[in-house]
Amino acid sequence: MINFKDWTSEEIEFLIDKAIEVKREPTKYRTILQDKSLAMIFQKTSTRTRVSFEVAMTQLGGHAIYMDWLTTQFTLADISDEIKYLSRNVDCIMARLKRNSDLMKMVSASRVPVINGCDEKYHPCQAIADLMTMKEHKGKLRGLRLAYIGVHNNVCNSLIEACTMVGMEITIVTPIVHESAYDAELLEKAKKTGLYHSTLDAKSAVSYADAVYTDTWVDMELFGDPKFKKEKEKRIKLLMPYQINNKLMENSKALIMHDMPIHRGYEISGEMVKAPNSVIYDQAENRLHSEKAIMLKLFNKF
Repeated sequence: MINFKDWTSEEIEFLIDKAIEVKREPTKYRTILQDKSLAMIFQKTSTRTRVSFEVAMTQLGGHAIYMDWLTTQFTLADISDEIKYLSRNVDCIMARLKRNSDLMKMVSASRVPVINGCDEKYHPCQAIADLMTMKEHKGKLRGLRLAYIGVHNNVCNSLIEACTMVGMEITIVTPIVHESAYDAELLEKAKKTGLYHSTLDAKSAVSYADAVYTDTWVDMELFGDPKFKKEKEKRIKLLMPYQINNKLMENSKALIMHDMPIHRGYEISGEMVKAPNSVIYDQAENRLHSEKAIMLKLFNKF
């Protein structure tokens, strides 16, 4: 599961429905992955990805191995060699990396399924949890309208893919595009569906949205980096008018979403995080349940 390019809309909808089922009936799946092992490779820092995958494997009866990139031979050896070895020992690999190109080397070398836990281009696990959350709260996906406001990044890409595939309309309001995340093929495919739109009018996008989504303007690992100070200041100045706050959300009952970690006072105000229509913590919890469903699908347990 690298992105959704090799998935069908039916497979995505099935996965979301199964994630909801797994959440409702956790005991039904308690030992289903007994004696299975998941290798979790982290080049990027993480809270939700590590916790959700590790707990998911435990609650499914399996075992998760945490691997910090800096304390393994990945820093010294060829990625393909390391994965060829690793995939002879484990049943699945989840990797959270800085470069999609490195992930694709892992995919080519692995004899077991590889899950993209996040790279600079895609974040499919997050998108599944997001759509799961929307379906829980709205009862459906087809026909819903999502407004994504902020930086066009990996999360934005995966939301564009997933939403247009399941019949959701997505409007992005992205004054800044991460060059490393840009995927012309993905955007061209989305445009052909008629469900993908782009604008810089945040108020208009929010006015007809069923859910409003934002993400950090600056990657967490760069937020406090003095080398990134000028770029950070530039982004804040440009993006502050697009903050999710009371003024922007006035008269809107749309779900408020954020994939976390949150920088309060930047991409979203503190009161919006705690608003009655905020589903941010439901969304974060659903990483656990959706990742159970992803692994069960890859292990052919559905």
